[in-house]
Amino acid sequence: MSDVRARSNDDEANDRPGKESLRVVELPSKATRSGRRYSALLGGGVLVVLIGALGVGGWRHYEAARDVAAVAEQIRTNVPEVRVAMVKPSGNLMKVSLPATTTAFEAANIFARTSGYVEKRYVDIGDRVKKGDLLAEITAPELDQQIAQAQATLAQDQAALQQAQASRELADVTNSRDSNLVKQGWLTAQQGDNDRLTLRAQQGAVGVAQSNVAAQEAQIRVLQQEKSYQRVVAPFDGVVTQRNVDNGSLVQSGSTFMFTMMHSDVIRTQVFIPQDEAFGVAPGVDADIRVPEIPGRSFAGKVTRIASALQPGSRTLLTEIDVPNPDGLLSPGIYCTVELSIPLRTPSMTIPSDALAFDQNGLHVVVVRNGTAHFQQVSISRDFGTTVEVRDGVQPGDQVVLNPAVNLAEGSKVTARKTETS
Repeated sequence: MSDVRARSNDDEANDRPGKESLRVVELPSKATRSGRRYSALLGGGVLVVLIGALGVGGWRHYEAARDVAAVAEQIRTNVPEVRVAMVKPSGNLMKVSLPATTTAFEAANIFARTSGYVEKRYVDIGDRVKKGDLLAEITAPELDQQIAQAQATLAQDQAALQQAQASRELADVTNSRDSNLVKQGWLTAQQGDNDRLTLRAQQGAVGVAQSNVAAQEAQIRVLQQEKSYQRVVAPFDGVVTQRNVDNGSLVQSGSTFMFTMMHSDVIRTQVFIPQDEAFGVAPGVDADIRVPEIPGRSFAGKVTRIASALQPGSRTLLTEIDVPNPDGLLSPGIYCTVELSIPLRTPSMTIPSDALAFDQNGLHVVVVRNGTAHFQQVSISRDFGTTVEVRDGVQPGDQVVLNPAVNLAEGSKVTARKTETS
């Protein structure tokens, strides 16, 4: 109705010529007032929501800060629980397992000591012989002729000796007789001097003849000894491991290699012990020898001899172990392992490998004393895989932390929980 009335007034004003136009104020409609009221309410709601969101965010921030402070306080006051193991002494003996090689207790390369031909060979590879058994015979006809010639020369020398002895006796008798005649004046002094000097010359001739006989006898003994070498015999009880001649082979004295013999009733085992384990090794130390190809069997022996010095190149000590081998199961030249029970000269401790930690401070362990963690540097002497042997840093009975956490610090309070193995 107001809108219709307003339009009518406008029309009347417009129809009035010469009249001043009237100002008409148009009032807002109902819809416009409703929109403004909605906008105001919407703005107020947004403001309330914003204030609520700020309040919630502030509360959450406060809650988070309070939780962080609570966690920090809990961490500061919390005493962590750690697993520990006991440090144990290593004992008086150190077990060491090392690779080794077996050798024969005695071994000899047999060469020909006389020249000739092998007339008969009696042994072959693998034959067991006793000391003095005949291995081969060598024939040397030239040697027999040399012996016959030397014996003939000896006979000549012996005859010359007899002749010299007879001449000496004659000169002695002549000198004894003429010396009295010279004193009585029946013979001249010149004749006495001749008789005396002749006796002395005959005595020298006898000495030369005796020396010739002795030299020729020695030469015959050499030839006879060389003839005895025509019989090649075993120098000791053992087994023939190599043969290089056969029937009819030509051999030369001192140069022809005929046989190799080894004494295998006792096996000599050679092992090289590293420097860190060599101290304490001495004759009499027990040893067990095992061969991979003979499972379930160990051969007991003892250290028999050791070298006086370590080898400069490898820093190892040569050690020999004698092993009885009556049944012949062990052979020279095989690979084996030797386990030695070496007495310890310096005390050492054993700890689990899990207790070791390494950082910028070096290798160390964490020891728990009176509920407090302490860092101790250690030095490893031997590594056994799951356990290690250390020389210093800990004492028997100490509790070491297993797998120490990276955030564990010196002086931290901890609660120790022993493992089953400790």
